[in-house]
Amino acid sequence: MRICIICGFFRIFAPVKVKTMRKVIGIGETILDIIFKDEQPIGAVPGGSVFNGVISLGRAGIKAAFISETGNDRVGRKIIQFLEDNHVDASSINVYPESKSPISLAFLNEKNDAEYIFYKDHPHDRLDFVLPEIEPNDIVMFGSYYAVNPVIRPQVQGFLDFAREKGAIIYYDVNFRASHQNEVVKLNANILENLEYADIVRGSQEDFEVMFNKHDAETVYKAQISFYCKNFIYTQGSEPVEVRGTGGFARQYPTTQMETVSTIGAGDNFNAGFVYGLVKNGITRDMLEAGLTPEQWDALIGEAREFSANVCKSIHNSIDETFANQKKRELEVCLKEMEENNTKL
Repeated sequence: MRICIICGFFRIFAPVKVKTMRKVIGIGETILDIIFKDEQPIGAVPGGSVFNGVISLGRAGIKAAFISETGNDRVGRKIIQFLEDNHVDASSINVYPESKSPISLAFLNEKNDAEYIFYKDHPHDRLDFVLPEIEPNDIVMFGSYYAVNPVIRPQVQGFLDFAREKGAIIYYDVNFRASHQNEVVKLNANILENLEYADIVRGSQEDFEVMFNKHDAETVYKAQISFYCKNFIYTQGSEPVEVRGTGGFARQYPTTQMETVSTIGAGDNFNAGFVYGLVKNGITRDMLEAGLTPEQWDALIGEAREFSANVCKSIHNSIDETFANQKKRELEVCLKEMEENNTKL
């Protein structure tokens, strides 16, 4: 056990060698968010729930890739360029020649929370990609309607099977919007399968109210999650974050109180911060299955809260460059420390 000079808490290294620079592979939708305040547009940024988190991870020095599709148009080209500019492998983005890229209108209210209107011109949903290289303890991020859409379910499920076979950690952000509430019964089997694939499930209070009509973390965990996945994060806006984990771990974490410019990417970057923490702290799939220590949970949620708070300070969907550079430096120090530990084993 050692004290980390960056994190300031005791870090427990795995007793076996761990590949220090792991990959994060995200799969999800791409979209251009046009943001409105007081009914006037104030910005347009590439987005998508998993996309936003992967961009932040690329900026923070994590080796990242993204699987998705886009249209053959100016928006699609902007999205691919944006991925590449932020150090994310875009080779698994499928460009459909006869489609226009989707856009959304995001209307910020007085609390800077967003209400969305989506426009999608794809003739039908499709997904065609080459399976990326995945190694043990790489991390896969997936979620939102993309993760349960019946039309592309065979491809998504095939990818999840492949990731599980290769020993990846699978992080599932439920992110089930109220606009799909009338599809809950039809999609229930896909939702439950996703919970079973996952090593970590994150969902909001709204998600579980929409899907299961349940309203508190303990009830949701016992009734819907724990049978499938032991590690659960329940967020509820400005209210405390609730965590449940293997071995009966249960803890509540206060949220950061601050002035916000936009909350559009808050949940997506909470996910990114948590995944960043998995890499930075050398958390493996075996460690998740055995049960993390309270100190490890504290460190992971701490990173998640930092990423989420940073993105709320601007209209952009991902962390800013100053914060990203700070996190990149922290990552380099921690990975060097792990590499030294591996050399001694």
